[in-house]
Amino acid sequence: MDVVTEADRTVRLAELRAGDRDQAAAAEAAKRNEGFVQVYDKGWRRIRELIQANPQAARLYAYLAQHIDPACGAVVASQELLAEELGVSRRTIIRHAAYLEEVGALVKIKVGGLVWAYALDPTEVWRSWEDKKATAAFITRTLVKRQDRANGHVKRRLMVMLGQPELPL
Repeated sequence: MDVVTEADRTVRLAELRAGDRDQAAAAEAAKRNEGFVQVYDKGWRRIRELIQANPQAARLYAYLAQHIDPACGAVVASQELLAEELGVSRRTIIRHAAYLEEVGALVKIKVGGLVWAYALDPTEVWRSWEDKKATAAFITRTLVKRQDRANGHVKRRLMVMLGQPELPL
């Protein structure tokens, strides 16, 4: 583009800056690995063990891994939705989730009614930046279990991660 006047120059500079911002945004989006779930060696071992011991629970684990939220490493869903997605009954989802909890692959956090947050171990499966693992729902829930359940700070943090309104102090 030929720059003839100062106005043309201003317009061209604005276009270049917008292009730079677009490129920066695209580079940032590429770093997020959208549509990509990291499965670590520990996660692959878990998947193989689940397929061997309980293939239907392995299907639930795989579905949750595919749909985890990058902000907290959990899937917030109703039992009915999971049952429909996997072509099983709600009771089957309850049974498989209990099994996954029993073997340490999953932590369930009640959100309300029949809706739960299903958190996976971020050392097995993760969808976000490495530095976000410290606030993963799986780890935070473990902290809540080990500490006084009335610890407002941990509970507020968990509620915020799961998109719930903050609890009063």
